[in-house]
Amino acid sequence: MAIQNRTYRVGDVTIQKVLEQKLRDVPKTFIYPTAKPEDFEGITTQLAAEDLEENREDLILSVHTWVVRTPKHVVLVDTGSGNHKQRPLNPSFHEQNIPFLERLRDEAGVLPEDVDYVFNTHLHVDHSGWNTVIKNDRWVPTFPNARYVFPRVEADYYGSPASHNEVNVPSLGVFEDSVLPVIEAGLVDFVGPDGGTYLDCFKFIPTRGHSIGHMSIQLASGGETAIFGGDILHHPIQVLRPHLNTVFCEFADEALASRAKILRKLAEDRALYCATHFGGSSTGYVALKDGTYTWTYA
Repeated sequence: MAIQNRTYRVGDVTIQKVLEQKLRDVPKTFIYPTAKPEDFEGITTQLAAEDLEENREDLILSVHTWVVRTPKHVVLVDTGSGNHKQRPLNPSFHEQNIPFLERLRDEAGVLPEDVDYVFNTHLHVDHSGWNTVIKNDRWVPTFPNARYVFPRVEADYYGSPASHNEVNVPSLGVFEDSVLPVIEAGLVDFVGPDGGTYLDCFKFIPTRGHSIGHMSIQLASGGETAIFGGDILHHPIQVLRPHLNTVFCEFADEALASRAKILRKLAEDRALYCATHFGGSSTGYVALKDGTYTWTYA
């Protein structure tokens, strides 16, 4: 896989990251509340500079979109947290005004009308926010010519009172302003609970646990593979300590099982991993050495 100017090539498909924002000074004990002190012992030396703040304690996280160009289509994988969204219970994403669409244009050469497909791995606050923008006091699809593709189970759940629980407080309001408008516009292709192939080179892989219908997305082209993992892994810490769930994982046992499945697949297939929240390039490779997974940035 040739990597040039932060553009990654998988067969005849290219992948480029467009940053929405970095999240700084995030305490690892907040992200991993069930961790024991020994889970973090010796881990600092295995993490890169872009993973931790200068104090080598607090985490650096990224929120971004993946721009995927196939020979036929422009695809966005996950859309960050969006602008002007009302998130009073989640200050990190409340009433933002970030020049994300300008970056999409200037860095990736993509205008909203150029996008053919938007894939959401799941429908949390920081993965579906740019699905919509405010126009004349209404939320409308940001990418008017795109088909929006996401798990039906996610839409059903977040559109119902069943999701109104403590773990989902950070995503309150997301369905109403970032999901329902694209459904009502008739732009959605739902993915069933078993996942499956989409277009010529994508496959949705069920990885329930972090959320109720979470999907990872495999890209295969020219004998090469990449995986967009959504929130299977929040930070390289979880490659080194796969038993750690985040504070945002709603179904703990299933999250562990899904993480194990994807880590095993990444190592066996030598697939390029495109993470949603890792710092730096956010891309790299997982390997298995002496029974322990390792992470190397690409």
